[in-house]
Amino acid sequence: MSALIENLRRICGDANVLTHDDPSTDLSAWERDWRKRAQGRALAVVRPASVQEVAAVVKACANTFTSIVPQGGNTGLVVGSVPDASGQQVVLSLKRMNQIRSVDAANLTVIAEAGCILQNVQEHVDRAGFLFPLSLAAEGSCTLGGNLGTNAGGTQVVRFGNTRELCLGLEVVTARGEIWHGLSGLRKDNTGYDLRNLMIGSEGTLGIITAACMKLYPKPAAQLTTWAAVPSMQAAVDLLGLAHERLGAGLTGFEVMGQFALSLVDKHHPQLRVPLYKDTAYCVLLENSDHESEDHARHGFEGLMETAMDKGWVTDAVVAESLAQAQVLWQIRETIPLAQADEGLNIKHDISVPVSRIPQFVADTDALLQAKIPGIRLVNFGHLGDGNLHYNVQAPNGTDGAAFLRDYEDTVNTWVFDQVKAFEGSISAEHGVGSLKADKLAHYKDPTALAMMKAIKQALDPQNIMNPGRVIKI
Repeated sequence: MSALIENLRRICGDANVLTHDDPSTDLSAWERDWRKRAQGRALAVVRPASVQEVAAVVKACANTFTSIVPQGGNTGLVVGSVPDASGQQVVLSLKRMNQIRSVDAANLTVIAEAGCILQNVQEHVDRAGFLFPLSLAAEGSCTLGGNLGTNAGGTQVVRFGNTRELCLGLEVVTARGEIWHGLSGLRKDNTGYDLRNLMIGSEGTLGIITAACMKLYPKPAAQLTTWAAVPSMQAAVDLLGLAHERLGAGLTGFEVMGQFALSLVDKHHPQLRVPLYKDTAYCVLLENSDHESEDHARHGFEGLMETAMDKGWVTDAVVAESLAQAQVLWQIRETIPLAQADEGLNIKHDISVPVSRIPQFVADTDALLQAKIPGIRLVNFGHLGDGNLHYNVQAPNGTDGAAFLRDYEDTVNTWVFDQVKAFEGSISAEHGVGSLKADKLAHYKDPTALAMMKAIKQALDPQNIMNPGRVIKI
């Protein structure tokens, strides 16, 4: 492998090929996943600065049958972007590819490289007078390439869709080290198979996304945020339907948060002062983006809340009176995962179920788990507007978290995933498959779809060097 390392250094420069041969080099930032669930060992960490360098790295690795693990911000939750323990895989970090190449005002698009931090893209286009609506908790450290590789969701999917819906074109390096130049920015192109959508969500198993052409939107004239207490999950679903009816495309966010989830924020982050949660089963966070005026937005919200209260779907509500207040409400929502981690190790689920069936799913699955494991605590929150719940499981009070995961994680996953299948849902809504769920697809994915996926993988990556063992195992 020394010849390969020397070749990689010629391509990217000595300073951008990191190995364990140098005792002063710490590779843990690239070898350990964000949740600290997996620790691998890389042959090398390679940091190319251009698509040409990426292509040359892939060719060098293909010539030696060396597998490649593409990595962006390493904020994934399914162990999909860190090396295995063999010490034989190259981690290809795209963080140096962080340029925003252009903003096309007339076409409402931005072309940005895969290593761009999501928040930097948001701020860049904001200064140009536009909105890039992809927004999620890790936006200060996750990268655009990772967002595309996992088809990330976030808090505004109800209006703008997942990352897939925001992408018009890609630049990709194939498993053979060839460059596909697909950054046209066209909204209509019916010249064959949709290779863009094939790459999005493939988690680096079919090729390496190096840049993307993404949609932009005009900034809204006003954004209003409301925090509402709702007595049940069914009431939250009813409120969602009414919000669609009254606000239309103005409804850009609709989050649901269970009482226990919010109690963890109150317990571990009391400075945030969580409103209204103590006397209600759930709270809902709604965002209305209006392109007319703040008065128009407020009038729509007031009518919505009045009707919802008359019907008993909302028992109390607060409307943010300033952008700062709205940001605090969103911060409470985004702090739930941190508060859950403060409480101890937990079993995470990123699932989707048809919105209409979520109340029954939650009722049945809550009852099942509580009967199986008395005292179990359920941290239920997520993007109700698009049917995506983070249905997480915390150990009973006084139980060691590590022991609970060791004894129950696989069993709890099976119980939850079986319920998801029974309700015609998906075991991965926005986090991807990675290695954590790769073995589960055989049971929960349609067998014909799985066979087609394997055929695509074998056709595009016959050497199986692109992030092997993730999503599809061949």
